[in-house]
Amino acid sequence: MSPLGWPKSRRLPNSKHFGACYDQGRKIFTRHFVLFVLEREAADGDLRLGLTVSRKVGRAVWRNRVRRVLREFFRLNQAMIRRPLDIVVVPKRNLDPKSIDMALVEQEFLPALSRLDREAGGGITDARSPC
Repeated sequence: MSPLGWPKSRRLPNSKHFGACYDQGRKIFTRHFVLFVLEREAADGDLRLGLTVSRKVGRAVWRNRVRRVLREFFRLNQAMIRRPLDIVVVPKRNLDPKSIDMALVEQEFLPALSRLDREAGGGITDARSPC
């Protein structure tokens, strides 16, 4: 498989795993999103992503757009995260779904992920840097 693929094994499978992220995970707040990050055992695999986009964000078309953009960000930047993490992303009410794009998501998530890396003592690297 391509290193840029995003198989179903990279998704959180059920509400039990979402609940574990909510209850035991660390919260990271950005301007438009809340990330719940839970570190798993090393033998469990790689990054898994869960997206919770409520009806308060907007109609189904806009909620699906938010999901697509978020999934694409994590697909393109999955090499940055080398630890087995479960991440649940929840948009805040102040997010305008019509204005979401990759630049907005990168602007908010890259600093949050690097801060998570610094506090955990490694495990996330900048995939775009040559070193």
